[in-house]
Amino acid sequence: MAQQLIQEQTLKQQLQQRLSAQQLQIVKLIEMPINELEQNIAAEIDDNPALETNDGGSDYDGTNDYDDSNNVNDTDESFDMANEREERKDALDSALENIGRDDQMPEPTDYQPSSADNNDYRRMDYADTTSFLDKLNEQMADHDLTAKQQYIMEYLIGSLDSDGLLRKDSDTLSDELAIYHNIDATAEEIDNVVAVLQEFDPPGIGAHDLQECLLLQLDRSTATDPRIMAHEVIEQHFQLFIHKKWDKIQQAMNLTDNQLSEVRHEITRLNPKPGASMNETQNHATQQITPDFIVETLDDGNISMALNQGNVPELNVSPSFVSMVETYRDNKDSLNRQQKEALLYAKDKVTKAQTYIDAIKQRQHTLTVTMKAIIKWQQDFFREGDESLLKPMRLKDIATKTGLDISTVSRVSNQKYVQTRWGMFPLKFFFNDKYTDNQGNTISTRTMKIALKEIVDDEDKAHPLTDTALSEAMKQKGFPLARRTVVKYREQMGIPNAKMRKQ
Repeated sequence: MAQQLIQEQTLKQQLQQRLSAQQLQIVKLIEMPINELEQNIAAEIDDNPALETNDGGSDYDGTNDYDDSNNVNDTDESFDMANEREERKDALDSALENIGRDDQMPEPTDYQPSSADNNDYRRMDYADTTSFLDKLNEQMADHDLTAKQQYIMEYLIGSLDSDGLLRKDSDTLSDELAIYHNIDATAEEIDNVVAVLQEFDPPGIGAHDLQECLLLQLDRSTATDPRIMAHEVIEQHFQLFIHKKWDKIQQAMNLTDNQLSEVRHEITRLNPKPGASMNETQNHATQQITPDFIVETLDDGNISMALNQGNVPELNVSPSFVSMVETYRDNKDSLNRQQKEALLYAKDKVTKAQTYIDAIKQRQHTLTVTMKAIIKWQQDFFREGDESLLKPMRLKDIATKTGLDISTVSRVSNQKYVQTRWGMFPLKFFFNDKYTDNQGNTISTRTMKIALKEIVDDEDKAHPLTDTALSEAMKQKGFPLARRTVVKYREQMGIPNAKMRKQ
């Protein structure tokens, strides 16, 4: 019987959550450390002639709940204006030279940040020698995994190829766990853990092939029209994509030249090898780090906090552009076409400038609220500087305290540093998982690592303790850890095995 191909069109309702342009801008700014923020503001000022810097003073208060004094000085530096911005303003002035202007222009909205003392905090040397594998293992603390799932996750991470892809299928992994590690895990259980691994950073890690790797990255990014179309290219036209048949893709998806260009741009931003730095030390060379937060602890125990504003200038909307907008509103019926176009251009730039200023303010607020919550949670550490005093704290704990989304807290914590009396730390340093002992007491994993390091430091170097012996020693200290957990913590801290420690 002959088969017949039938093509039909169907309508399908699909609920998608999309962020507004302003929300996307806020999300992007929140992710930026202070160095990137300075560059972004410089670029925005260069691109938008309605956005200006103000050399005046600042009264923005991004400071603390703990102490009214924070010893923060204003040291704003203005960015240089590009010649093209002046040329664009001159062109507008020329188009509007015959239009009368209202002297009563509205007062522009100013952005007035505070700035930490650059002499003390502007640049700090910080060496990060955490390996890529360690960073993946550390992210397990942000997920509720059973002991069995943790063991599977560790095995999956160890099974990743050098590019970060997991090319072994779940059946093979199930067999390997059973044969080599005596772990009975079904393919379905492994699939569930793989799904968690694919939520780790960098996006695309743990994918089974290139197509899935790219799709995971697009799924993690905010949905925009070009990204949705890029997702369709990778999902439905992958063979055409890998053979660079862009003309056929354009025809199949009925894309305009501009849409095709945007899609190609989105795809070129994706990383086909998210684990390219696997087994290498990230940022091994000492690099200069600018702290995003300054936390001061006084001798009396009072804690104060300020955002480091670095070279971020005070921003405001250009009064001349505001005046142009007012002119358009008052005289739009009597303007010629050229004047209307010029004034509409000015209105668009004023709106974008004000939106950007509001986004900067929202960034300051979000960072401040998050850092205050972290300080309150970990105030014992900030007062004493003792790492063992760090309490178990997860992203969702701070999200609950602040009312922010957990993804927002994650963005705030990523690539940010805090300068304290006890040194400078990545914000991720303060997040750690918890362990509940037999008596129901909650202990942070960091506390257990410290105890493990103390045991290793005090051991007989001629007869170093094996992992089994370390496990027994930890039990005597009140931390009943399995040998494999001891191995995991030892490797995360860079402590070699007993044979390598022997002197």
